[in-house]
Amino acid sequence: MTQPNLDPAVDYPLSDHRRDLLFTPTGRSIDDITMDAVVSGDVQATDLRITPDTLRLQAQIAEKDGRKQLGANLHRAAEMTAISDERVLEIYNALRPNASTKDELEAIATELESQYDATFLAELVREAADVYERRDILATSE
Repeated sequence: MTQPNLDPAVDYPLSDHRRDLLFTPTGRSIDDITMDAVVSGDVQATDLRITPDTLRLQAQIAEKDGRKQLGANLHRAAEMTAISDERVLEIYNALRPNASTKDELEAIATELESQYDATFLAELVREAADVYERRDILATSE
């Protein structure tokens, strides 16, 4: 999806002002998600998940509104949608203090880049590894 040039003052919230840009992971319009459609079984659980495109649109609005950290978080969230819930939880646990060595965290960052094209997440993992090293809270190789 080509990202439109959004204006936070005009386009936010997207659900009110730019519904034409909001789709489910199965490609349905957000307007198709109604209570009647849910009750009839026409809406699947996957239709209720946010898409990476929607998260990137929200990131664009946040960044243009001067909320850089929120924008970065939304970019990372967009990348996470491609990763299984199980793997996300494994990575989360690996990021706990004293849970991983610097090499293990670097391997996760490399995996995120190579398997998922998740450069924002990889950058975060590398930053955590550097901070953990400075604070001496990396696991030690045994």
